[in-house]
Amino acid sequence: MIETAAFDLLVQGGVPLGTTQTEAYQAVQSDQLLNASFWVNIALAGLSILLFVFMGRTVEDPRAQLIFVATLMVPLVSISSYVGLASGLTISFLEMPAGHALAGEAVLTMWGRYLTWALSTPMILLALGLLAGSNPTKLFTAIAADIGMCVTGLAAALTTSSYLLRWVWYAISCAFFVVVLYVLLVEWAEDAEIAGTAEIFDTLKILTVVLWLGYPVVWALGAEGFALIDVAVTSWAYSGMDIVAKYLFAFLLLRWVVENERTVAGMASGLGAATRGASGADD
Repeated sequence: MIETAAFDLLVQGGVPLGTTQTEAYQAVQSDQLLNASFWVNIALAGLSILLFVFMGRTVEDPRAQLIFVATLMVPLVSISSYVGLASGLTISFLEMPAGHALAGEAVLTMWGRYLTWALSTPMILLALGLLAGSNPTKLFTAIAADIGMCVTGLAAALTTSSYLLRWVWYAISCAFFVVVLYVLLVEWAEDAEIAGTAEIFDTLKILTVVLWLGYPVVWALGAEGFALIDVAVTSWAYSGMDIVAKYLFAFLLLRWVVENERTVAGMASGLGAATRGASGADD
């Protein structure tokens, strides 16, 4: 009965704002497309964890080990987050403000995704920064800006008092994103040349930048923005990008580290070389 009622309310756009976690869970269960977008990621995250642990079993260099640990945290965070979404724990129904295409309607908001991104994307950046041989200042800048991007993105999703303010938060989040892009495309690209890891870094940099640009686009097109695509399609768009930007990214990175551990071990001690030629990558 609860499942049928929750599904009917979800379809009609009349889900009560006081929906319980059980009702939210049943609503998700009733939408097979939405539910599948969560469980596919849970399965892939679980397989990724096992694969990455197996791949890293022989890694001995401390920097290479740290890259592995940072990268392994990505599917660990993801599997936890997606279980939260699938269980109804980290989703809510929020009434959209005046001016929104769905003004006055209760829209399913998957705010748990922002928790995932706030915890997993810094690990991706940490791994990339270590691969590039970056220094602590650049690492802190990229990670702090990334967390700021995720937190202000969450604020955009949760703001129901003003449609305009939702887009103000969105713009602030995009501003943080520009900082991340600058570090990735300019600062770390130069560092990777010095460290001797430019070839794999450039591949992962392009993969990361192209996919990460998709997230604000999906937000703008989805129910939280212009509402041009529905919640289930939005969820699958996010999930699809997560699969490539996290699990495939991690596999490519860790495979390279395993095959080129000597190059990683030959980087300058500490985090990053100050000048060109300081890396021992060619030893």
